[in-house]
Amino acid sequence: MKQQRIVIFAFIAVVVAGPVLAQGFRGQNMETGKGRLRGGAPGPAACAIGRWPDCDIQQAIARGLFETGLSPAFPVQAECRGIDEGYAISYAAKRGGREPYHGGIDMPAPWGTPIIAAASGTVVGKFQGERSFRGIEIVLRHSPDDTGIPLWIYTQYAHCSTMPALELGQRVRMGEHLCPTGNTGIGRTGAQSMRRRPAIHFAAFFSTSEQYSEMRNVIIPAEGYWMDPIALFRKTLPLDSASMKALPEAEKNVPVSVMFDNGETFPANTKIVWPYTCTRG
Repeated sequence: MKQQRIVIFAFIAVVVAGPVLAQGFRGQNMETGKGRLRGGAPGPAACAIGRWPDCDIQQAIARGLFETGLSPAFPVQAECRGIDEGYAISYAAKRGGREPYHGGIDMPAPWGTPIIAAASGTVVGKFQGERSFRGIEIVLRHSPDDTGIPLWIYTQYAHCSTMPALELGQRVRMGEHLCPTGNTGIGRTGAQSMRRRPAIHFAAFFSTSEQYSEMRNVIIPAEGYWMDPIALFRKTLPLDSASMKALPEAEKNVPVSVMFDNGETFPANTKIVWPYTCTRG
């Protein structure tokens, strides 16, 4: 009987300590960018962000992957690189029905143009993307202190021409060079696209949790949601897609904060900038 009680107490201790130990491991994972969860069957949130062939696209739509009508309004004194493919537009014709909605915004730029960090943050993902439409990409995680927004925000920069030199877990500053612009990523044939113009694919996600995992070469924020990247420049809540879509038309032209070629920002105290530098007009 005594031995039986010991076994029961030991089991209870493991059950109680398990979440604490797991939380400690994930906390370390958050800081270093290593040891993240991998593999397994994707749940609804993972399917929504990952959009793999075995996932229902309705899960992504339910978590914000739909058009909002937002557009960027650049400062009058700035000449900036604009968008040629908007958020959540349909790609059904381009990709034969697979992954029919654009998970970000595309901004063309000459080969090698520096892609910069939209905010200070931590590198949580780097992927070669040999089998991805996005090609070479890097993903940053931004704390509420990094952006001034009371959420954990993730920004994704893709189509890089070379793998970023930054390491997982490394801190980066707003405006820091991440990678040069390229056109990496597969096309409809499953091979590297030879027709894609050089551009950045810029995407954003948000969560109330600092936790994330890596699954099938995708960073999955815990209980993450899609967001129109232009909503990030509102710098305040709400920024979810439903709220953005419901905005009056007069508020859908969002003022964008920028960094100039010389490193100055407008406005001067901004924590968020366009992922390309601008020139003074």
